[in-house]
This record gives sequence, structure tokens and C-alpha cells, in this order.
Amino acid sequence: MGEGDTGTPVVQQHAVRPDRAETRRRRAVVASLMLAMALAALDSTVVSTAVPQIVGDLGGFSVFSWLFSGYLLAVTVTLPVYGKLSDTFGRKPVLVAGAALFLLGSLLCATAWNMAALIAFRVVQGLGGGALQGTVQTLAADLYPLRERPKIQAKLSTVWATSAVAGPALGGVLAAYANWRWIFLVNLPVGALALWLIARHLREPERAAPDRRPRIDWAGALAIFACGGVLLTALVQGGVAWDWLSAPSVALFATGACLVAVVIAVERRAAEPVIPGWVWRRRTIAAVNLALGALGLLMVAPTVFLPTYAQAVLGLAPVAAGFVLSVWTLSWPLSAALSQHVYRRIGFRNTALLGIGTAALLLLAFPFLPVPGQAWQPALLMLLLGGALGLFQLPLIIGVQSTVGWAERGTTTASVLFCRQTGQTLGAALFGAVANGVLAARLGGAGDLDAVTRALNSGAPAGQLRGAVADAVHAVYLGASFAAALAFLVLLFLAPRRFPVLEDRTD
Repeated sequence: MGEGDTGTPVVQQHAVRPDRAETRRRRAVVASLMLAMALAALDSTVVSTAVPQIVGDLGGFSVFSWLFSGYLLAVTVTLPVYGKLSDTFGRKPVLVAGAALFLLGSLLCATAWNMAALIAFRVVQGLGGGALQGTVQTLAADLYPLRERPKIQAKLSTVWATSAVAGPALGGVLAAYANWRWIFLVNLPVGALALWLIARHLREPERAAPDRRPRIDWAGALAIFACGGVLLTALVQGGVAWDWLSAPSVALFATGACLVAVVIAVERRAAEPVIPGWVWRRRTIAAVNLALGALGLLMVAPTVFLPTYAQAVLGLAPVAAGFVLSVWTLSWPLSAALSQHVYRRIGFRNTALLGIGTAALLLLAFPFLPVPGQAWQPALLMLLLGGALGLFQLPLIIGVQSTVGWAERGTTTASVLFCRQTGQTLGAALFGAVANGVLAARLGGAGDLDAVTRALNSGAPAGQLRGAVADAVHAVYLGASFAAALAFLVLLFLAPRRFPVLEDRTD
């Protein structure tokens, strides 16, 4: 019964209609968030399967990896900036601007005339993708009270899971039967629908006007962008385009270290810094940032190395190898959706400890699989790993978002996603070096992942190569289990036993 309700039938009818209208509006908003998230989630998986057609048309094989690295760099370094902007000006304008920028980048990618232009336009896409990823996750917490957040977060997790399975297939179909440019053009109708739903149905609550005009820390944003770009470039290209101890690598890391000092100096003096100090001074946020950074690190093991293992060691075709990996996309969102029943009983931290502890054991079990073994064995481990990580990630995101108010939620969410993305980039560089080192030792100093790929394409992985790949991937999984153990220790000793959750407010 609403305010002023007298209980008469006529008034009851009027009391019900707003509820139904609000339900429809909320469903439309959820649909828009899922569509916006799908744009970001499908991006890399769709593009990956069309690389041969893109290179065949535009050339630039030696630099095609920047199709992914450039996008990743732009997304990662802009996350903190968009988080602060959404806390200052609201989520809706940031999300609309980000989606529009992403669509502009998609249109430009479809018109690219050479590889350099395509890479540049992918960076433009990434500048919009950072707003999509961070703002959608923040809005999910804004629009729903704590009790209902697992439902919307599970739906967003399902978007990522579906994209992981459907993306490569969609990219392959478009590249084979249409043209690789359609991979970017299909974003336009999906994004246009998302923008229309956001503009029509997303209404943020009105808030009191600030006492003074908000100050935008443009100097801090520029310093963070430059620092993140330099360091992530060093991590992505180190050991690939040049040796780790070569002059370009040393120069980039030295420049990055200097820029870190610049960022700290600029942010300390800023009235409203992009990355405020409280993000790291509060135990809960700092612990979640570090734990999800470790998650990004360990995720590299299955996502990057398992398909090569399935093909070279198990002898599977590429499609079957992809299935071995994709099974965790079934258990991850299901576990995330059910995690609320666990953390309501034992708390956010203990639920995350249960998930990451189980994940550490599963990753540690991988090196003990028989070689060559059967495909169901790693597939079963991946299925269980997805369930464990669903228990780990979602409670931490929901928990940390619930410890801050609206004015700090965008910055907090962006810091969490930034750490996870950075961990993934660091993991790709670190574990790539580990795998290449093991392969080189086993194959007489001339082995790396590119050599393995060429051997697979020739159709003749020899017994020595199979054993070398198995040892390399086993070493990577051991490293991933160490990252999981590190996340466990961070939560155990740094995170509070109970997160300081704020009461839900109707505004």
C-alpha cells in the first residue's frame, strides 16, 4: 500500500500500476546493461577467429597482436578515470558516452584500410569499452539492493559466459561467409538498441547539488593513462617483440617507474583525485583489489594455455579444444548465482576463501593429470574450477560495492576491475615467459609458443613436442595455483572477517 492509500478498489488499481511500470522499466534497464556488457564481452572473442582473414586482407602479420593488446591497454588504463567521472557526474552520461565511443570505434574499424589504422581504431573502441565494463558493474549495485544484487550480477556473468562460447563461432561464420568487417558492423544495431533503452528507461535518483562545482583531475587522468600505457606495453611486448633485458624493455620499465612517481605526486595534490588514497587505505577494498588482481593472474593459465595443451598433448581438433575450455563458462555463472545462499550464512570473506581455496587445489591437480590422458579429465577440472571461481569473484564484488555509498561506488568498482585487468596482463607476460623457458629447455633452446603453433598447423606434433608442451603448461598451472594461494592469504590476513556493509538506502 502506498502513501495516502485508503484501501478502496480504485486507489488499489492506481497503486498497482506504478509497480508494474517500475517492473517493466527495470527489466528494460537490465536488458540495456546486458546488451552493453555483451558489446565488451564479445569483442575479443569475435575478433580472434577472424585474424587470418584480417591479415590476409590488410597485411601486418608482425603486429596483429596489437589488435588485442591495444584494446586491452585502452580499457585498462581508462577504468579508474571513468569510475571517478561516474561518481562525479552520474552513471548515465558516462555509460552513454562510453557506448557511443565504442560504436564510433566499431564503425571506424569496419572502414580500416590497413593494419595500423585498424589498431588505432581498436584503441578508440577500448576507450569506450572501459566505460562499458566499469559503469555497467556499478549500475548493477546502484539499482538493486544487496539482497537482489546476485541476480543481476549472475545475469551479467551469463553474458560473459555466453560470449566466450558464441563469440568464436560468430566471428568464424562472419569471416567465412560474409566479410571480417561485419564483425565490427554487427556492434552497431546492438549498441544502438542498448543506447535507446538506456536513454529511455535509465533514471538515476536526483541528488542534492554539490556546494561547489566539481573539479576534474585531468592531470591525474593523463598521468594514469600515460603510466598505465607504458607499463602495460612493456608487459605485453616484453619477451615477444623484444627480449626482457633488451634496451626497449628496460627503457619502458624505467619510464613507467618514473611515471608511477608522477602519478603519486599529482594525485596527492589533487583536490578530487582519480585514484583517491582511501582505495588502498581501507582494508576491505585493498584486500579485494589484491585478491582480484591474483584472479586475473591465474585466469591466464586456462584461457591462454589450455587450448594449446588440448591440441598438442591431447590431439584434439580446435573446436574440441575450445570445448574443453568453455565448460567452465557453464559452472561459473551457475555458481555465482547460487553463491548468495553461501555468503548469507558464512559471510563474503569466508565464501571467497572457500572458492579460491578450492581453485588452488584444482589448479595444483592439473600437473598430475596423465599424459596424454583423456579430454574429459581437464574438462572436469575446468568445470569444477568455474564453480570455485564463481564462489570467489561474485561475493567479493558484491561485498566491496556494499561497503561504500553511491558517491564512492564507481571509483571502488573501477579499482577492482582495474586490478583484475592488470593482473591478467601481468599473468600473460609472466606465464608466457615461464612457458617459453620450459619449451626452450626441453626443445634445445629453440622452442616457444609460436613454434608450437606452427608445428600444430603443420599437423605433426611429435612425441618430444607433446612432452615439452605438457611440461610447459604444467609449470604455468603450478604458477596459477600459487597465485590462487596468494589470493587466499590476502583475504585471510588482510580482509576483515565481516565486511562493513552499509544499509541499503532507497535513494
